[in-house]
Amino acid sequence: MKNKYIEIKNLERVYQPSSKVKVDALRGLNISIKEGEMVSVVGSSGSGKSTLLNILGGLDWDYRGEIIVDGKDIREYDENYYRRYIVGTIFQTFYLIPTLNVEENILLPLKFGKKMSKKETHERLEKLLDAVGLADRRDHMPKELSGGQAQRVAIARALIDQPKIVLADEPTGNLDSKTGAQILDLLNKLNKEEKTTMIVVTHDMKIADKTERKIKLVDGRNV
Repeated sequence: MKNKYIEIKNLERVYQPSSKVKVDALRGLNISIKEGEMVSVVGSSGSGKSTLLNILGGLDWDYRGEIIVDGKDIREYDENYYRRYIVGTIFQTFYLIPTLNVEENILLPLKFGKKMSKKETHERLEKLLDAVGLADRRDHMPKELSGGQAQRVAIARALIDQPKIVLADEPTGNLDSKTGAQILDLLNKLNKEEKTTMIVVTHDMKIADKTERKIKLVDGRNV
């Protein structure tokens, strides 16, 4: 049986852009996610989805409440370690380096993070290239790829150093519906194979329906 891997307790995030303006982005969020589970976070614009993702991704530490990952409060992690080894992020806008080919883009995180032997790196790269269906595109540059292929590169890049958690921020937002469905099928497949906990933020209920469980946010609260 899966164990609780992520526990979010009474999470609050307040933005105060000026002395007269205060925005309660998250208002006492309580969420538990099991190890290896694939869940979607849904909600309209302004519901707190992006704020939650930024906090879970280690990009925003100015929050109140607790976030426990694998029994440890994330504030106890070194920030760089957390972002490099615990979480991997897939963005809506791919963020591929235009001067690097597919293979080089996928391997980029290893230059700053986890150290692997040449053999381990080669085996990991080949496995992911096969998994995302890009073994025959390894030498292509980003400008030579379709949107779906570019997102597949981004997915492989997020998984290259075997993070415990993968955060996908509107991963199909820039894709047509057919390609978007294929990307979610791929994430489902990799979730099962890699046993990585995946959190997919989306406004598309068709995409959310493909995950194990939906978490709905309304005005900074889960309902």
